[in-house]
Amino acid sequence: MSFLHPEFLYYMLPPLFILFGLLLTQKDAEATFFSPEVMDRLRVSVDTLSLKARNVLFMLIGFLIIIALAGPVIKDGKIDVKAKSADIMIALDISDSMLATDVYPNRLRLAKEKALEFLKMAPTDRIGVIAFAKNSYLVSPLSFDHQAVAFLLKNLDANSITEQGTNLMAMLQVVDRSIKSKTRRYILLLSDGGDDKDFSKEIAYAKAHNITLFIIGIGTKQGAPIKMDNGDFIKQNGKIILTKRNDAIAQLATKTGGVYIEGVNANSDVKAMLHEIETKVKKKTMKSEAIEKYIPLFYYPVGLALMLLLFATSSMSKREKVEVPSAFLLALILFQTPTLKAGVLDFVDLKDAKTAYQKHNYEKAAHYFDDYAKKAKSGEAYYNAGNAFYKNKEYKKALRNYEKARFDNRSDRAKNYANMGNAYAKLGDEKSLKSAVEAYEDSLKLKEDKAVRENLEAVKKALQKRKKQNKQNKQNKQNKQNKQNKQNKQNKQNKQNKQNKQNQQNQQNQQNQQNQRNQQNQQKKQNQQNQQQKQENTKQQDQNKKKKDKKQQQKQQNKKEKNKKEKNAHTGEKIKSMKDKMSDAEEKKWLKALNMHQTSYLYKLNKQTPIKEDNNEKPW
Repeated sequence: MSFLHPEFLYYMLPPLFILFGLLLTQKDAEATFFSPEVMDRLRVSVDTLSLKARNVLFMLIGFLIIIALAGPVIKDGKIDVKAKSADIMIALDISDSMLATDVYPNRLRLAKEKALEFLKMAPTDRIGVIAFAKNSYLVSPLSFDHQAVAFLLKNLDANSITEQGTNLMAMLQVVDRSIKSKTRRYILLLSDGGDDKDFSKEIAYAKAHNITLFIIGIGTKQGAPIKMDNGDFIKQNGKIILTKRNDAIAQLATKTGGVYIEGVNANSDVKAMLHEIETKVKKKTMKSEAIEKYIPLFYYPVGLALMLLLFATSSMSKREKVEVPSAFLLALILFQTPTLKAGVLDFVDLKDAKTAYQKHNYEKAAHYFDDYAKKAKSGEAYYNAGNAFYKNKEYKKALRNYEKARFDNRSDRAKNYANMGNAYAKLGDEKSLKSAVEAYEDSLKLKEDKAVRENLEAVKKALQKRKKQNKQNKQNKQNKQNKQNKQNKQNKQNKQNKQNKQNQQNQQNQQNQQNQRNQQNQQKKQNQQNQQQKQENTKQQDQNKKKKDKKQQQKQQNKKEKNKKEKNAHTGEKIKSMKDKMSDAEEKKWLKALNMHQTSYLYKLNKQTPIKEDNNEKPW
């Protein structure tokens, strides 16, 4: 028997023995005050282990755990392990036709991404890279250092060396010269096929030199124009030409023993091609190593330690508080497995969660995945919980789980970011749409994906539409507010006008009332004047009557006087003299009466001259 990790014995057994040696040799606190005879009389016999006995058991348990950690094994012979690998040269077409944009972002960049993905999927193969058009360029020789090959491929500025034409024969010759081997050589060709329809010469050369081609066709059958650096498209006879994928190149693959696959924007074509290559390629042994085979024995000391632990804890007294030795607790803390994230029966929960998810019971699946994620604390668990919440349309909970998911693999991180973008997009508000754009961009930085790119463009359009709509709503709100303000101002103005009109009407009414009162007063005054005039007229009439009567009397008197005159001339002469003579008072009285009845008149001195009308006359 031997130990795989004897360092545990060297570094952990001595401290264990020292610690428990101190625990076993120390005296009880009571022993410092009483003699052993007195202590024996004071003790009460119980059916439990003593403190020292339990400490001995805990020391044995710690010893057995350390033995298990040291990894006891029994040697069971040796096994020869052989490392096999295949030599694969990636041939990347960099002709002008590869600049067509019928695939995103263009054929050349898509081919580079597929070559990089192939490097990740074939870690045990020796891979090199050749770039070719009319001429061929060695980017990297065959190498197991895939990181170096990927670095050279990423920094290949193929746009500056693109050429017209696709010379496959020159590429085959370069591969034949660069791979000096009598065994079969393999080429993974990434090309749109060029313009040739007959590849008989290339097929004959490949068969003669033991070369097998696996081809991924880049581009589409519909084709696309080729855009130059200045923004113009390549024309032929004044017309823009389209370059299409040439599927005739498939015969170069099938007749040399390889496979032809039409390229897509996803990585499914690379996975399918890798599977075909592994099926058809004969790998050669690169290294052989003998590895020792062991029979593990660690479970024996672990099982015995568990039995002793049960015995030691079951023998503790139930009448007193028993504390487990601190050394044993320290051992449990130090020796526990730190990578343990889930319980032994967690697979039952995962199975139930997957079953519920497959049956579209997303609410139940989300519950199972969420519980498991909280226990396991793993990125995949949070990711699955997020997917279940997303399917159940609980997008905020899905986002919380996606944010907790952590992956070391770039592809998994890209998927997580893409799903975060989908969840943000489902929320729909402007802030969430901005977060969705950021998540999609983070995903595309890690891994190019057509669906994610399309989602990104769709969300950007939706965000622009939302911004435009918000701007329009804001403008409409502003217009509505302005209209409301204008209406309020108009209502206020109308109210003011109405108030002014009312005030004017009240003022007019007051003026009318005042005029009416004035008129009434004037009428009253006029009536009074008329009454006074009437009284004066009546008085004057009375006076006139009196004067008439007096005149009548005077006439009668004159008649009498005349009669008397006749009788007496002397007397007549005297009466005549009195008649002609009038006193001043009587004369003033008569003048006043005449002036009161005098009336004046105005007379028109000439006829009015008629005025002729003139229709052309200015209004002023």
